[in-house]
Amino acid sequence: MTTREVELEIGGMTCASCANRIERKLTKRLTCIDVASARVNYATEKASVTAPADISVAELIQVVEAAGYTATEPQQGPEQAPRDHVDELRDRLVWVALLTVPVIAMAMVPAWQFRNWQWLSLVLTAPVATWGAWPFHRAAWTNARHGSTTMDTLVSMGVLAAFGWSLYALFLGTAGQPGMTHPFRLAIERSDGAGNIYLEAATGVTTFLLAGRWFEARAKRNAGDALRSLLSMGAREAAVLRNGAESRVAVDDLAVGDLMVVRPGEKVPTDGVVTEGASALDLSMITGESVPVDVAVGDDVVGAAVNGQGRLVVRATRVGADTQLAQMARLVEQAQLGKGAAQRLADRISGVFVPIVIALAVGTLGFWVGSGAGWTAALTAAVAVLIIACPCALGLATPVALMVGTGTGARHGILIRGPEALEHSRDVDVVVLDKTGTVTTGRMSLVGEADEMVLRLAGALEDAAEHPIARAIAEGARARVGELGTVEGFTAVPGLGVQGTVTWADRTHAVVVGRPALLADWGQHLGPDLQAAFDAAEARGHTALAVGWDGEARGVLEVADTLKPT
Repeated sequence: MTTREVELEIGGMTCASCANRIERKLTKRLTCIDVASARVNYATEKASVTAPADISVAELIQVVEAAGYTATEPQQGPEQAPRDHVDELRDRLVWVALLTVPVIAMAMVPAWQFRNWQWLSLVLTAPVATWGAWPFHRAAWTNARHGSTTMDTLVSMGVLAAFGWSLYALFLGTAGQPGMTHPFRLAIERSDGAGNIYLEAATGVTTFLLAGRWFEARAKRNAGDALRSLLSMGAREAAVLRNGAESRVAVDDLAVGDLMVVRPGEKVPTDGVVTEGASALDLSMITGESVPVDVAVGDDVVGAAVNGQGRLVVRATRVGADTQLAQMARLVEQAQLGKGAAQRLADRISGVFVPIVIALAVGTLGFWVGSGAGWTAALTAAVAVLIIACPCALGLATPVALMVGTGTGARHGILIRGPEALEHSRDVDVVVLDKTGTVTTGRMSLVGEADEMVLRLAGALEDAAEHPIARAIAEGARARVGELGTVEGFTAVPGLGVQGTVTWADRTHAVVVGRPALLADWGQHLGPDLQAAFDAAEARGHTALAVGWDGEARGVLEVADTLKPT
């Protein structure tokens, strides 16, 4: 049977129980197909469904909507972060916290319990338990209409139970009498509960859980920013040759086969093959390799690479989601969507956690009523069970940690294939690192010993070039010998080196710096000593360049990516 991968963006989830419920609904729709599967990740708010070709995306969306949530197909490209939701949560949290602090302070410090303090607490608590906790109440009601329970059900029931009992104690019990206080005791004493209020519990639970939601939303947004920054590495526009004329178009409008002009300093718009010109490309943003890669006609290039010096004409071979950069972003997304063993366990527990807690609260109520303690004491105990059990971090910690970790890794050039890779890393005892950009600075520098005249003439000539190796030689030479010569007639030979005339101390020299093949073109062949030095430098993993002037090869320079001080 032919299957396909379908991704959906899910809206309305408030805890891991929601993700677990959607996953069960989708899996039930696909239950008759062995190869089909569905994964829903609460942290990324996305679903990945392996569905048969004859099931449309609209059908899958209907399944999600029937469960009480929203679903849409994801947008292409780096969409904007959902900042409005994060800011709205922050504003709600600030107002709720300002009202909560005095309520908790009065309840916990008997010295601050002035006459009729409980009524001021009620005034401050009312907006917190209603407007402040509204996101939890709304989600609980939505799930209740669909015959399900989530962590929000516990939060809503706990807050409403604490607030409702406090209203009962204030208006129908003895808690509203003037002069009532809540003494601070370490010992537990049994009472009928009619003289106790739990307004600090209602406000405290709401504030702490709103803070958790805000931290969660901010972490998800930051992780999404990391992925968007990876996608934004690519070019935004391309200079396209069509009908002999050059025009600027958006990268999204490129098609396979388009001819693109890439000038020095510009990014290659998309993956392609060079049809005209030669240059050196900086691939450090893609591969981490600090040494530019020489390309010429017929060579493949990748999007987001920076053109170093020559003008290139590139024919597009892959565009949009097929490019290497897009596939890297896709790999990060898949890693964030995956579930490790710890998260799967948490999701299974969260799926039954809420019903069990509600059952325990009902059982507690029945036990105390049956034991003759009375309805007041029984309700007090049942409310305590609901209040204690309402935090919803159970299903949140693992997926958010995974999302933040993979997003941060992507921003620093580390691609993590999935949660299994992170979980298995605890068994790693040997780590093999590629040197470039990992244990090294990613910046070339001049190393090794060289004759003063070699440094002075080669440094002067390379000072006129823009290549990273040329800059390393020029900076290193200037640091060692000071003033460099004056250059005229500078020419860069792509892939081989540079040549020109350098004047120093009133004498002019025809200088060549580069690969031995370039010097050989000028009849300057490396002698046994220079060839041995050249080979030894390359054996050490360094970049070696031969230097010659006035018809003779005279020295070898070494350039290397140096170790980080750390």
